[in-house]
Amino acid sequence: MGRVIAVANQKGGVGKTTTAINLAASFAAAEVNTLLVDCDPQSNASSGLGFVKDPERVSIYDVLMGAASAEEALLLTELEQLWVIPSHKNLIGANLELVEADRREYRLRDALAPLRERFQFIVLDCPPALDLLTLNALVAADAVLIPMQAEYFALEGVSELLDTIERIRAALNPELVVDGVVLTMFDERTNLAQQVAEELRKHFGEKLCRTTIPRNIRLAEAPSHGKPALTYDVRSRGAESYIRLAKEILDRQMGVVAEEENPPSAPEPGEAA
Repeated sequence: MGRVIAVANQKGGVGKTTTAINLAASFAAAEVNTLLVDCDPQSNASSGLGFVKDPERVSIYDVLMGAASAEEALLLTELEQLWVIPSHKNLIGANLELVEADRREYRLRDALAPLRERFQFIVLDCPPALDLLTLNALVAADAVLIPMQAEYFALEGVSELLDTIERIRAALNPELVVDGVVLTMFDERTNLAQQVAEELRKHFGEKLCRTTIPRNIRLAEAPSHGKPALTYDVRSRGAESYIRLAKEILDRQMGVVAEEENPPSAPEPGEAA
């Protein structure tokens, strides 16, 4: 079964869409079938992969409203093993239209279920809000990846997100875990960045990704060309950082799978535990 990762943070401007695009592209470059789902009405993940706005195109809005299947919305990108389900501005209205809908929190989960065998990773780019769209993404997800800047306001915002995740675990999706927190736009030369990183390390421990994403011009330029960083300039620091992040997540996933398949054996009677 494929693993569904929601890239979420209700705070805007933290590099969430950049992370979703480049993480998905890096999985695909590692020859892993990957799907990126653009759950944000701004459609930045769609345009960042070269898909201009098209009102006639089947989008995630149609999928959530039950007008189309997720299979019908798939678009292949220029990377051979990366597909995208694009967004649409009508998605803004879905927050209201779904209020009275049956299984409103499970719409995305139900829609993606038939695709989980086909894709090893499904990456969800969430909007910068804790609304019904983000709720759908978190209910559909196995794990959450939280991008955040090394700023003190970011520490305050992430506690709200963690509280929301706990509520969703209790009521709607008990399997949901925090896969990691990744520092974006990171400048290791500043004392503030180092201090915030240390605070996060104390709070999250191993959940804080070893890989940090630096401020990088090529990374910022890539979306205007409709490309992920690794096809725009694979040797840029930004592209290299996301390739390392994808490898870190893949290694973690392989470690979890290996542990599930080969759990530690119980000690023999009389043997020291």
